[in-house]
Amino acid sequence: MKSGFVSLIGRPNVGKSTLLNTLINEKVAITSNVSGTTRNIIQGIYNEPDYQIVFMDTPGIIKPMNKLGKITNKQAMSLVKDIDVVLFIVDASTGIGKGDKFILDVLKRTESPVILVLNKIDKISDEDIIYNINEYKDLYPFSEIVPISALKNDNVNRLLYVIKKYLKDDILYFPPDMKTSNSKYFMISEIVREKLFHVTVEEIPHSLTCHTVFLEEKKDIINIHVDIIVDRDTIKKIIIGKKGERLKAIGTASRIEMENMFNKKVYLELNVKTVKNWKDKERYIKELGFYE
Repeated sequence: MKSGFVSLIGRPNVGKSTLLNTLINEKVAITSNVSGTTRNIIQGIYNEPDYQIVFMDTPGIIKPMNKLGKITNKQAMSLVKDIDVVLFIVDASTGIGKGDKFILDVLKRTESPVILVLNKIDKISDEDIIYNINEYKDLYPFSEIVPISALKNDNVNRLLYVIKKYLKDDILYFPPDMKTSNSKYFMISEIVREKLFHVTVEEIPHSLTCHTVFLEEKKDIINIHVDIIVDRDTIKKIIIGKKGERLKAIGTASRIEMENMFNKKVYLELNVKTVKNWKDKERYIKELGFYE
């Protein structure tokens, strides 16, 4: 039995959450085309008869604009120490950016093996893949370099094979049928937040979050109340939509996914609240699961 912890590090929108879901073969992290979708550290647990790998999906590392940004950056950077393997994930289709070089400077602090994961190779030619490999390997002494497409599940099995070589523990950290250690409250909030991104992606910036305030599980039904927190009344109006139609669509899409997750009927109530500057208010940051 071999086991260990693996962190997924990279700038926003490089496909970390998509890769996590592909590795686990189950949706444990929300995804969208909006950069910086992931805000918390999300654990996905990969199980085989002889292996258990705990993957840690981190927020994309960016220049922080508020207290929340500083905390999420700190969370992400903390996962380059005391970890068995670091996956540095980059978007192979966009080339090296300032954000990648900043993260490479952070990775110089780790003694853990760092595997460069060139994601989104489905968007580029074989020649471009080789060019990317040569460009990155001159910047950092990576233990391995693995090109993949998380979206197409291309070469992901090769990545798993490479990761297994660096696992040293022989402890089963979680039950073998467990896919994530994140709570039901957290998963519910994330489902609603994902649907908000999908329905309002053109109009809603990163000024919203979701908080599950009530969860009552009965034999045949689950009652759930979720607060959608925004920082401006204008955003609140956009989310609710004309005659509440947009909020209803968000609720319907969220409920369907929750019913599939719990295998039960779900009664879902959504409430949109305006809390000005919530990203800089310690109380809300702590309630939403962010800690310094």
